[in-house]
This record gives sequence, C-alpha cells and structure tokens, in this order.
Amino acid sequence: MSDLEALAARFTDALRAARAPVDSPDPAPYADDLLTRWQEPQRRYHTLKHLTAVLDHIDVLEKHAADPDVVRLAAWFHDAVYLPERSENEERSARLAERALPEAGLSAAKTAEVARLVRLTVTHAPDGDDREGQVLCDADLAILASPPSAYAAYTAAVREEYHFVPNEAFREGRSAILRHLLDLPRLFHTPHGEREWEATARYNLRSELEMLSLGRPPSA
Repeated sequence: MSDLEALAARFTDALRAARAPVDSPDPAPYADDLLTRWQEPQRRYHTLKHLTAVLDHIDVLEKHAADPDVVRLAAWFHDAVYLPERSENEERSARLAERALPEAGLSAAKTAEVARLVRLTVTHAPDGDDREGQVLCDADLAILASPPSAYAAYTAAVREEYHFVPNEAFREGRSAILRHLLDLPRLFHTPHGEREWEATARYNLRSELEMLSLGRPPSA
C-alpha cells in the first residue's frame, strides 16, 4: 500500500466509523477528491504533511474526545479549501463538508458538527466543555511545539505560501499573529496539550517574534 493509499484509508475508516453502515456510498471518491485538494500547487505548509500530522495528533488526543472520528473528518476538511490570498478558507471548507458529507452518507447532525469544528479553526478558541473542539484545535496547533529544526521548516513554509506579500508587510502581519497567540491564557486546551506542548510552543513563538523584530526572515 502506498503512502497515499494509506492516507486515503484513514479517511474511509473515519467516515465508515462515523456514519450508518446501511446503503452508504463508497467513500473512496470522497477521499480521492480531498487528497487532490491537499496537493494543490499553491500549498507549502497546508499540505498532506500537515494533514497527516494533525491526524496523528488526533490519534494521540482521541481519549479526550467523545467522538474522535468526527474530529478526524473535520481535520480532513479544515483546510480542504485553501488559497493563501483569501480570508474565507475555513468557511468555504466548512461548506464543502456540508455538501460532501451528506452525499457520503453522514447524518445531518454529524455533518453539522464537522462543519462547526472546521469553522472553529478560525479562532482556535473552543469552549471549556467542547471536547471535540479542544482536540481538533490542539492537534492543528501542535506544530507550534515542534523541535527547533521542524519549527524553522514550518515558518519557512508559511513564508513560502505568502510569497506574494512584501517582506515588511509579512513581518508585521506575522508578528501580530504571534503576539495574539502569546497573549492567550492558553494555547492548548486538552490536558495532554497543556502538559506536553504549551511551554515549548510559547518558547518557539517568542523566538520567532524576536527574529522577526530583528528583520530576519524565516529559514529552514
């Protein structure tokens, strides 16, 4: 089995686990469509590597979710529509889920939950009792707690996605995002995320902010 086939199987397994088994369509075409989207040429960070990492982190955090397969489906859709120059990617991704998942046999209630979770990635601010939202948001932000070389590769890939933005404008915008994140009372909401990732993520964010203040571009 190739890497793409193995990744597609993770989608089909999650969909089959989340939906009623009777007379449901073949999930393979839906997996293929999502894989095609995640390999679009404008992507540098929001790629299959990011998707796989988010799914892996959900596997680590799944005990904190009541319905981890719905969270996995939300991970597949959360950046399925992605154009760096557009600001409504999460909304368009949520609408894609709302169109595709009922066709694929998912119930209206679970489709609505997937779409809600996708929209939550705009703010990454789940409520205190939102277990599914906490797992998805923590999995999506876990890259912030990477070792130094992986974090540097992440920041370089983000800069490549925004290659059309002039350096000074990028530094200002990225710095504002980093300051916003550092001002949050907590970056991670699951017990695992708070314990294992919070301190490292804040160190990485502060280090990146310092480099940006010195005019140093992200580099791998």
